[in-house]
Amino acid sequence: MREYHVPVMLTECMDALRVGEGKLYFDGTLGGGGHSSEILRRGGRLIATDRDMEAIDYARMRLSQVTEWSGRYTLVKDNFKNVTEVLKANAVDGLDGAILDLGISSHQVDENMRGFSYSGNGLLDMRMDRDQYLSAMTIVNEYTEEELSRIIYTYGEERFARKIARSIVEARKRSRIETTKRLADIVKSCVPEGKNGHPAKKTFQAIRIEVNNELSGLGEAICDIVNVLRSGSRIAVISFHSLEDRIVKQTLKTLASDCICDKSLPICVCNHKASVKLIGKYKPSAEEVAKNSRSQSATLRVAEKL
Repeated sequence: MREYHVPVMLTECMDALRVGEGKLYFDGTLGGGGHSSEILRRGGRLIATDRDMEAIDYARMRLSQVTEWSGRYTLVKDNFKNVTEVLKANAVDGLDGAILDLGISSHQVDENMRGFSYSGNGLLDMRMDRDQYLSAMTIVNEYTEEELSRIIYTYGEERFARKIARSIVEARKRSRIETTKRLADIVKSCVPEGKNGHPAKKTFQAIRIEVNNELSGLGEAICDIVNVLRSGSRIAVISFHSLEDRIVKQTLKTLASDCICDKSLPICVCNHKASVKLIGKYKPSAEEVAKNSRSQSATLRVAEKL
């Protein structure tokens, strides 16, 4: 069976979560089931979500291959940001651990038909949930120049955002932009060759984030997960770019603080109490990066419920 997605820092995540026999874990980003299958292999029980039905189908097939795992997992097509509703619907009132592996899966990148890759050629799509209306093709062809510039600059941190947005608008006047290759070529004509990978990398990231609304509600979802963790249980979050990691870092820092008042105030008036303690920040080993270059940008942050 071909690998659907290569899980990053697998051992580090399992060790951080202290996966144990009979304990219940939430995997909010199921993907190909890499982290989930290791939770089950170590004796844990599992409830997992993913927005992508292809991922759900693949993981269900993969997990069903091991008969002793039967009855120990529940897979739900949903966004992990709806964790409260998902757990309630499945009569779950507490978790022994949770993991989020943010971003896109290897499969989504490698399958040109999904439209995520600037290296291949497929229809512009980039939807994690293919039931939703908004796609990359809609954004590229219907957003105003100002809107395109804003998302490319904000979500891609691309300093050539205005030039790229202007070129996209000029190009679509001639004909509708429908393929990843055409978009990548347009962006490439605006960005000088450099040492930071493909010139279209940042623009594709920005459009993907906009399509899937990846950053909005991320911090709130982490708080919701922490709320249902049992005392002593842990949450592990893997991010792949600075925008994600900034939200994860700040959210966990706030949850770990006894006071979130403005520092200019002489006394605390917020009555905020820490609900977690920070365990650590981790990067993939040199050996893992050598085997899986996509892991290089990953950052794992772990916190424990008090």
